[in-house]
Amino acid sequence: MSTADAVARETAWLNAFGDGLPSLTAAHGGPWDVIQAYMPRTPATAKKQLYVLRRRLTENRIAAPRKIDTHQFHLSLWWPIGATTIASGIAETEQANLDAAVDLLLQRIRGFATDHSHGGRFLAVAEAPVGAEIVVEYGDPVHGITVAGALTATVTYSADDADFTA
Repeated sequence: MSTADAVARETAWLNAFGDGLPSLTAAHGGPWDVIQAYMPRTPATAKKQLYVLRRRLTENRIAAPRKIDTHQFHLSLWWPIGATTIASGIAETEQANLDAAVDLLLQRIRGFATDHSHGGRFLAVAEAPVGAEIVVEYGDPVHGITVAGALTATVTYSADDADFTA
């Protein structure tokens, strides 16, 4: 495994379907129209989007010659709400829909009860030894509804690659 393909590996996991965990893509019954590695120059404006980014890569020494790479993933979530949504008074419904979509996302990030490796893509995701937490931060809905035309959230968590000797 390479540190350079970690974002692609995680994006592949989030796009997976038919494995017993919730499907996230709209094409397979999920809530997200776009699940993509890295932020494009011109994101789509009327689609529910999830971008997989990496905020930090840390190389940790776990024993004298052994090290482990930890990736901190930062998911950028965009949930558009158009003028018709605001005019019809269902902005509250869209906030609840975003909450439901985030819940499905968390289920997929947690993975299976017996396998937290995201199908062998990592040693462990959102687990010890380094990063055992998943953090969801929601953007200000007032700004999203009145200015941006989209509700936003970020999800951060870590994934550890297999240890290596260096």
